[in-house]
Amino acid sequence: MTDPSSSPADGDLSGVFRRRPGSAHLHEQVVFWADEDSGLKAIIGIYSTALGPALGGTRFYPYPSEQAALEDVLNLSRSMAYKNALAGLDHGGGKAVIIGDPATDKSEALLQAYGRFVDSLGGRYVTACDVGTYVADMDVVATQTRFATGRSEAYGGAGDSSVLTAYGVYQGMRASAQHLWGSPSLAGRTVGIAGVGKVGVHLVDLLLEDGATAVVTDVSAPAVDRVRRAHPEVEVLADADALVRADLDIYAPCALGGALDDVVVEVLRARVVCGAANNQLAHPGIEKQLADRGVLYAPDYVVNSGGVIQVADELHGFSFERAKAKAGAIFDTTRRVFALAEEEGVPPAVAADRLAESRMAQGAGRRRPG
Repeated sequence: MTDPSSSPADGDLSGVFRRRPGSAHLHEQVVFWADEDSGLKAIIGIYSTALGPALGGTRFYPYPSEQAALEDVLNLSRSMAYKNALAGLDHGGGKAVIIGDPATDKSEALLQAYGRFVDSLGGRYVTACDVGTYVADMDVVATQTRFATGRSEAYGGAGDSSVLTAYGVYQGMRASAQHLWGSPSLAGRTVGIAGVGKVGVHLVDLLLEDGATAVVTDVSAPAVDRVRRAHPEVEVLADADALVRADLDIYAPCALGGALDDVVVEVLRARVVCGAANNQLAHPGIEKQLADRGVLYAPDYVVNSGGVIQVADELHGFSFERAKAKAGAIFDTTRRVFALAEEEGVPPAVAADRLAESRMAQGAGRRRPG
């Protein structure tokens, strides 16, 4: 593996390592890139192209070191491969990170240099928005490459993906209710939402329309005020700790990752966990602790895939109804995960991984010569 402390210049792909037969490293390709003129320092990780070009967002973040950035891109690109596989997309998994503070380091020149970086991979990786990057940024990136999605409607894109992300989580909740209580209706159920930002606020709307009771919390006062103005009947709790201890049917982590740790699992009173946040399990083994306590966990990357479904659809000329129909299939996928978990006696998180790995293996078999 190339030493991450020596990033190649713009246009130089010497900072590449590839998967070798029998290698313990599972990523197909990782590329380091730097552009002195714009200040760009970035890494793209491609975990798998077994199902098609790798698809995943660009995270712009002030990492303390290139090693920390590398670890993040490796983890995130793997997660995207699993998410895309279970979303039924003809895409593998990839992710990019730009090292820096988006508030001070982001510029049009930097985003253009990044677009050239993406383009240099010839379509093996397709990028979109993530933490620190937005629709307007993808419009700039797309001036340098056709392998960028998540653009604004003014430039032929689909715009904000939070509506379909929330819709997919809602479908995951319906599947959980069907599995646990015998009906997909959420009427009469109490759902606690930790984080009512772009996704959480839409989730509140969907739940209330279905007759559920919503209880929310958020560290952002403006986010809470927005919910209160739209829905005065929604109860607001002080913090996430109060929410997990409340009498809930469903707990929906919709903010930061790592929301399910040992303390939360011990005090959680909800029967179901189903939310939009990525990487909800704080460490390996939490999925078993949830199962041992009788808590049904809808794996995060299964239910929160509505956003990636939308940006993938944009590559084919966006149709909201077509993308919404595909996001609606999250209901059936979540039920398949639960059924396999019961059949094989494993937690749903393990069952989801097995289903994703099976689809990726089938894709690799179809793409293998002969």
